[in-house]
Amino acid sequence: MKNGKPITLGEFELIRQIQQQAGTAEHLLLGIGDDCAIQRQATDQELLISTDLLIEGVHFDLRWTSLEDLGRKAVAVNLSDIAAMGGTPLSLFLGVGCPQRLSSDDLQQFSRGFLSEAAKYSAVLAGGDTCRSPGPLLISVTVQGCCARGRAIRRSGAAVGDAIYVSGTLGDSALALQQLQRGEVPLRELASRHHTPQARIALGAQLAKQRLASAMLDVSDGLLGDLGHIADQSSVGAVIELNRLPLSTAFRAVLAQNPQLIDLALTGGEDYELLFTSKAQDLEQQADLSPGVTRIGSITAAAGIQCRWPDQSLYQCERGGFDHFA
Repeated sequence: MKNGKPITLGEFELIRQIQQQAGTAEHLLLGIGDDCAIQRQATDQELLISTDLLIEGVHFDLRWTSLEDLGRKAVAVNLSDIAAMGGTPLSLFLGVGCPQRLSSDDLQQFSRGFLSEAAKYSAVLAGGDTCRSPGPLLISVTVQGCCARGRAIRRSGAAVGDAIYVSGTLGDSALALQQLQRGEVPLRELASRHHTPQARIALGAQLAKQRLASAMLDVSDGLLGDLGHIADQSSVGAVIELNRLPLSTAFRAVLAQNPQLIDLALTGGEDYELLFTSKAQDLEQQADLSPGVTRIGSITAAAGIQCRWPDQSLYQCERGGFDHFA
């Protein structure tokens, strides 16, 4: 974070400035400026709501993350929850606790990234709150989306025999973070996955519309941990075929030097890819799914999650998924 002018705007002047930049949307009857936003709700739709908290020193580090990228990430990781239910984003609500050292330039960079990323997904900033923080930078985002009535994809729908799929690639963000923490400079391909992840909105909506997914969530805490949520909610088990894990070229190059890094693909987290189960056994062959998906295993009746090599030997991962209170 670079030094800049101290924040000289009053709270309400700051809110008016953000209001002018945020714009509006067709579904929004009233946005920033009143006690509540007012939003239209179609009778054939259901409202999806999620919230997330980002704390400096826990979720991000300003030594290697720009304020603009942080604004983009704050949007993407929240919209990823809407994607995981097969929904369409509508509104975002932003709360920011600003430390004294945060300058006006810093705040403008964050707002620029946040609003730009929201616009990319046709979502609108509809309200929020600002205050001073005596400690770290605090960011709270609530997102609202919608889906057709009865079409939201839950974690509880997996059945024995379903195939397990994941979109994109795994482990890139965790590998980039590990390298940053060691003072190394990650390849751009890896760094972008950590600093500016993408919410798989179009893919999630397609899976919901075509009823291809029986259960789904986004990979935020690590593949094994998040698959565990599906297994628990669905009262099933799972088998992961390690040779099928989708890994980027950059990740494979590092993995070749240190095979133990396979644990980052299994538990590293912050991939924000969609992990889902399906009765269909050949979805990876469908060229119209974008980004592509990879079948990585299957749902079983036996409790627990097993990771297997092609020779059927089991692999015991030494890392656990991310848990704030572990």
